Amino acid sequence: MRYSALRRASQLRRATCTGVLLTATLMAGVPTTPSVLEAQAPASASAAVIGRWDLTVEGDGRRYPSWLEVTLSGNRTLVGRFVAGGGSARPIARVNVDGSTLRFAIPPQWEAGTNDLQMEATLSDDRLQGTLTLPNGAVHRVNGTRAPVLRRNAAPVWGQEIVLFGGTAMDAWEPLPGARNNWSVVNGLLTNARSGANLATKQRFTDFRLHVEFRYPKGGNSGIYLRGRHEVQIEDSGAQEPSSLHLGGVYGFLVPNENASRGPGEWQTFDITLVGRRVTVVLNGRTIIADQTIPGITGGALDSNEGEPGPIYLQGDHTAVEFRRIVLVPATGSR
Repeated sequence: MRYSALRRASQLRRATCTGVLLTATLMAGVPTTPSVLEAQAPASASAAVIGRWDLTVEGDGRRYPSWLEVTLSGNRTLVGRFVAGGGSARPIARVNVDGSTLRFAIPPQWEAGTNDLQMEATLSDDRLQGTLTLPNGAVHRVNGTRAPVLRRNAAPVWGQEIVLFGGTAMDAWEPLPGARNNWSVVNGLLTNARSGANLATKQRFTDFRLHVEFRYPKGGNSGIYLRGRHEVQIEDSGAQEPSSLHLGGVYGFLVPNENASRGPGEWQTFDITLVGRRVTVVLNGRTIIADQTIPGITGGALDSNEGEPGPIYLQGDHTAVEFRRIVLVPATGSR
């Protein structure tokens, strides 16, 4: 066979093999070329809702924070996570987008009623506006803004130590409204005698290192909110496997890598570093969460303004809890 004929035959074989490979790849659902990826990508309206959203909800005479994350599962399906005014981050099996309108529904977590919690919102100018229908039928208004990235481009410069509680007075703190204040200093300990008001620092902070010495009773449950928005859990979780809902977890989001608890009735320590969204939690000298990203606010947050400074707040609306020493070192800049 002459050279030109050989070359044409070789090209024909390559084209045939490529066609067979492309057909097999498409049948298997595996993207191969940019054109295939573009064909399988979500429509631009759907893509626009992907990301994290800080929500503010208004209804029944109150205003409270919420949070939504929308992500792409596979090539076409939108899924997500949602944090209501309380509770943990909950999965959304499917987020539907019709034009510029987003809709989803999830079963109730503990809210009264048997209907799904439903959200419908319209995206315009990178803002979400719509309604949240609760399981009891109440309809609340929702406004959402895209959550800030909070990325830091340089290491922090640490300032002077601030003693938030040193065993004598609670002048740095104030009870939050909504419940009876049961906090007081008893025998040198900052003590919450029973379920009541939460307690927050008067001062607000952005990035910091926080040292906390605490003790909880058997069955105890409390928490420390960083910037008033991200709860590090305090709980008598016994010998259970680590969970984001147990001692040292960032509630509903980040799971400790081990159970380092000393148990109820024992003094324990947290050393927590928060820079932007990145958090490290050291419990009793053992690093249980190492430089992980907190996706958003946790249930019980004071607000959803994640880009702003916020207080340290101690959860007092569950059980009794005691604190012996609380010290914070703020970041004063970067280098």
